[in-house]
Amino acid sequence: MSMCKSVAVVTGASQGIGRATAVRLARDFRALALVARNRMSLEQTATEVRAAGAEALTIDTDLRRQDAAPAVVDRTLAAFGRVDALLNIAGAVPQVDLFEMTDAQWEDGLALKLHGARRLTIAAWPALKAAQGAVVLMSGNSAVFPKAPYAAVGTVNAAVIALAKAFSDRGVHDGVQVNSVLPGRVMTGRRRSYLQHWAPLRHMTVEEATARFPKEAGIARYGEPEEIAELMAFLVSPGARWMTGSTLRMDGGEVKSI
Repeated sequence: MSMCKSVAVVTGASQGIGRATAVRLARDFRALALVARNRMSLEQTATEVRAAGAEALTIDTDLRRQDAAPAVVDRTLAAFGRVDALLNIAGAVPQVDLFEMTDAQWEDGLALKLHGARRLTIAAWPALKAAQGAVVLMSGNSAVFPKAPYAAVGTVNAAVIALAKAFSDRGVHDGVQVNSVLPGRVMTGRRRSYLQHWAPLRHMTVEEATARFPKEAGIARYGEPEEIAELMAFLVSPGARWMTGSTLRMDGGEVKSI
């Protein structure tokens, strides 16, 4: 991919790992299409992207809608003429116990992170094929150790890995590189809300919980969104061109299995 021509689409770009990834990619890409539901937060990301030297297009849409993916691709092509990389990062999955989760909650969990990413990747595929580009799908550590209290999270993340493998199989023939990423416990806004909820229940301050909870998980600390963003940037860089169909974990060593 040539830096003077390269265009990336980043979903979930309004916060957390998506926002950090967009800002990081602004160093390597000429232009970014930033996709999320919150327009105000998207504009804040766009300001950071432009300050880093790249053009930015904000697309506030809900990727759970079936008509959203083609519209995202059409707007990106109209603005920039090509798509070289697609980073599917959007997707919060309800954390509800296996025996309490409703059908509607299951469907909502699948709608964005799995089906939203599937539809957007398919919609962008012709442009990605023309550019011989790259796709990354965001999964998560729970894919390899699903638990009853978070059944949908693990199930959806495992499905995302399988979806990425299927896309990579087609990509071998079409010249499109596809990988998935499994972040561990990262200090996002959602993580901060979790700590603020659970710390008082454990009779701790948020600061004490921030120090103690990672150790209980067998890691030294929480990760930072910017650390995951560096991995994302590598996967859509020229240096990673022969890496496809891979699932990369960045979790501070939490998963102990080989």
